Amino acid sequence: MRAAPALLASAGFARAFTLTVFAAVFGSTAIRGVSGDVTLATIVFGLCILGVGVLIVRRREIELVRLAPTTLVLLLAWAGASVLWSADPLSSLGGWAELVAVSFLAVVIGHVRDALQTVRALGDVLRWLLGTSLTLEILSGILLDLPIPFLGIQGDIASLGPVQGLFGTRNVLGFVTVIALITFLVEYRTQSVRAGTAIASVVLAGSLAVLSGSPTVVAVAVTTGAATLALALVRRLSAPRRPLAQLILGIGVIAAVAAGYGMRDAIVALVDARADFSLRTDLWSRLLTYVAYRPVEGFGWFGTWSPDSFPFASLNFALGEQHTSALDAYLDVLLQLGWVGLLLFLTLGALALARGWLVATERRSTVHAWGPLTLVALLTFSLFESFTLSGAGLLLLVVCAVRAGQSRSWRESLGLRMPPAPAPHEGPGVQGPPTAAG
Repeated sequence: MRAAPALLASAGFARAFTLTVFAAVFGSTAIRGVSGDVTLATIVFGLCILGVGVLIVRRREIELVRLAPTTLVLLLAWAGASVLWSADPLSSLGGWAELVAVSFLAVVIGHVRDALQTVRALGDVLRWLLGTSLTLEILSGILLDLPIPFLGIQGDIASLGPVQGLFGTRNVLGFVTVIALITFLVEYRTQSVRAGTAIASVVLAGSLAVLSGSPTVVAVAVTTGAATLALALVRRLSAPRRPLAQLILGIGVIAAVAAGYGMRDAIVALVDARADFSLRTDLWSRLLTYVAYRPVEGFGWFGTWSPDSFPFASLNFALGEQHTSALDAYLDVLLQLGWVGLLLFLTLGALALARGWLVATERRSTVHAWGPLTLVALLTFSLFESFTLSGAGLLLLVVCAVRAGQSRSWRESLGLRMPPAPAPHEGPGVQGPPTAAG
C-alpha cells in the first residue's frame, strides 16, 4: 500500500505525468481522429485522477489558498454558473468539464515541475509531434501522393503547403510551431539539451511554420520577436533604471496596439490574408449583434462551438459557414460569458503576463523568459483564433499563470504569517517548484 503514494510523490512520476499530459493535450486532434472523442475524454479523465492522487500525496507541500490563481478560479466558477442560463445545458456542461479538466492538469504541472523541467518536458513532446507531423506529410504528399483524411492531412507538401501535420489545420500547426520555437530557443540558451538537438529542433519548427502557410504566424512571430528584443534590453538595464524602462515600454505597447488597429487593412494586405480577414470580420460583425442581447452574462459556456446549439447554429446558418469558434478568443468569451467573463479572462492573462515579465527582467536565468514570451504569443494568437480557450492553448495559459503567481502574488504577505512548507519530494539535488498563487 505504501508503494503507490511513494510512486505518486516521486520526481520520476512527476516527469512522466507532465510528458503524458503535454502529449495527450497537444496530440488531441490526432487522438480524436484515430480513436474518437470517447478515447480522448477517457485519457484526460484518467490523467485528472492521477493528478488528484499526486496532489493528495504532496498535500503537505501545498497550501489550499495558493493552489490556483484567484482569477482562474473565478473564471471557472462563472463559466460553471453559465450552464444555468445556457440554451443547451448538457452540451454546456460538457464544455465546462473540459475547461476544468485541462485547467486542473495545468495546475498540477505547475506544482510538480519547476520552470526548466516544464520547458524540457514540453520541448521533448513538441520535438516528437513535429517530427511525426513532417514524416506523415512526406509520406502523404510525396511517397504515397494520397491524403490522410482521418488526421486531416491533405498531402500538399510537394507544392510547399499548406500542411497540417498532426494538428488538423494549418493555423493550429502554425500556433504549435511558434510555441515550439520559443521553447527550443529557451532550451538552447539554458543549455538544457545538446546544441545540435536544439538547432535541429529550431530548423524543424521553423520549416513547418513556413510550410503551414498560416497568415497568423507572421503577425505572432513579429509580435513575439519584438517582445523578445524588449525583454532582452530591459534585462540588461540596472535595477534602478528598470521601472522607467518598463513604463516607457508599456506606453509603447499601447501606442503600437492602437497603431496596429488603425493600420489593420494595410497589415492584412501585407500578409496577403485579405480573404481570410474578410471571413473573420463578417463573423465578428454578426456575432456582436448577438452579444447585444446578453451583454453581461453571455449565452453560456461551451468552449468549442456546439453546431446544433443556439446561438452557434443560428450564426453559422446566417453566414452559410460551419465555424467551430469565433476565430477570436476575446469575442468568443464575450459571446459565451458576457462582459463579466471577458473581464475575468483579460485579468487572468494580464496579471500572468505582468508577473511573468517582471520575474523575467529581475532573474538572470533565461528560463524565466519562457513564460512571458509564451503568453505574448498566446494572447496575440487569441486575436485571430480561439485556441486559448481549450486544449493546448488553455493548458499553456494556465501553466504560465500558475508559474507567474508562484513568484509574485498578493498572497506573498500571507506567507509571512504562515509556517514554511516542507521540502518537495524531488529527490536529492533537485529543486522543487514553489506553490501557486494568483
